[in-house]
Amino acid sequence: MVKFDFKKEKKNLYYPSDKKVSVVDVPRMNFLMVDGKGDPNTSQEYNNAMEALFPVSFKTKFLSKKENNQDYVVMPLEGLWGVDDMREFNIEDKGSWNWTAMIMQPEFITENLIKNAIEDVEDKKNPVSLSKVRFEKFSERLSAQIMHIGPYGAAEVPTVEKLHEFIEKSGYKIHDKHHEIYISDVRRTRPELLKTVIRQPIEQK
Repeated sequence: MVKFDFKKEKKNLYYPSDKKVSVVDVPRMNFLMVDGKGDPNTSQEYNNAMEALFPVSFKTKFLSKKENNQDYVVMPLEGLWGVDDMREFNIEDKGSWNWTAMIMQPEFITENLIKNAIEDVEDKKNPVSLSKVRFEKFSERLSAQIMHIGPYGAAEVPTVEKLHEFIEKSGYKIHDKHHEIYISDVRRTRPELLKTVIRQPIEQK
């Protein structure tokens, strides 16, 4: 049985350069999502989202392999971060953020498979935020992105500033929420080696 790794198949989306900003057209993809608000480093709501998203994602993979003979690597955690007026977005003011934690699902994953995975997780663990998990399509289309290598938080600021400077100088403007994709496993990677895709949807001025 072939085990797909969609990060490698979609390298332009998941492994951009860490030296220069690139512009990509992000297609519509399926995600498991949970919404919330507040600083992810201190928010119990964010922890609750993790305790729901990952079990459902891994159970979905298990069911796909067992029932459909289709195996794949579970995709990394992603986060949409924003405020009501994105012109006032401050990457250091995490307490004011609205966020969506999400994990991409392969095209062959169906709503029924997700439903069965959620029911199984409910029977065995029933995490607090399980009822908030939703399965839907999400599209950003035109976006600017760059790979950040290093710790999260304040260490990302120069990379984000570089991204925003490129957007401004290239005749674009910020169109939607700040997007991060956490490529590295934080449990197994030293902070200085963490890889995070920093993405920002854009549009022409």
